[in-house]
Amino acid sequence: MEQDLNGVLLSNTDGITTLTFNDPGALNAISLETLKALSNALDIIEDPELNTRCLIITGAGRAFCAGANILSGGDGDNGGKPDPKKKIDAGAALESHYHPILRRLRNLPCPIVTSVNGAAAGVGMSFALMGDMIVAGKSAYFLQAFRRIGLVPDGGATWLLPRLVGMARARELALMGEKLHAEKALEWGLINRVVEDSELAAETHKVAKSLADGPMSIGLIRSLMTESIDNSYEEQLNMERQLQRKAGRSNDFTEGVMAFAQKRPANFTGK
Repeated sequence: MEQDLNGVLLSNTDGITTLTFNDPGALNAISLETLKALSNALDIIEDPELNTRCLIITGAGRAFCAGANILSGGDGDNGGKPDPKKKIDAGAALESHYHPILRRLRNLPCPIVTSVNGAAAGVGMSFALMGDMIVAGKSAYFLQAFRRIGLVPDGGATWLLPRLVGMARARELALMGEKLHAEKALEWGLINRVVEDSELAAETHKVAKSLADGPMSIGLIRSLMTESIDNSYEEQLNMERQLQRKAGRSNDFTEGVMAFAQKRPANFTGK
């Protein structure tokens, strides 16, 4: 299955769904049209009939995503260029378009692998950090570009970054607006793997296949890790109990125990 959703490509093979930002001429900067395409893509991904067991997010061409396309919001009277005399509500698109998509990604029952090629800037960095596993090519970099145009970080960056790399480094990224190259991002613990650019697609697929071939508990583990950031110890113990009960009732748990007893690899179905 492969679909072109006008700025986003969607494909699915063997339980692995790949969502590709597809506006390479604009370095995959996100326009309102892209956001609509992302919403449509999530409608498809969330459909149980597709059986998405792992989602890959990547970008076409030489960038993952260069952030919001700030030149795409023109009303047509000024050639698509910002009008300095016209004050806009820069937060309106966040609540109406970006936030619903980010919430839906966060709440997906399947793991996400982000495959970062080139720039992951502005809100593009936030999309990259949505990955449960983040794989980057050596030429990739991460950039909180907002200060360069007089805005504040968005896309959940001010929530994510302090939790991922600590407050001092989060402040540095946001306040200085300097590139964080892939190998330094790995050193900081922001991402999981760095490979040669030529090996990025293969390594991404290797990671995604391992997750897609795993048991249904993979999605439960994702939920536990996501919620642990804000849960108390007692809340987390209770959540572990609840989800362990759910995992223990799955066909995959039965298969896992049988495979262990029979000394063979388990054949999980995600159910």
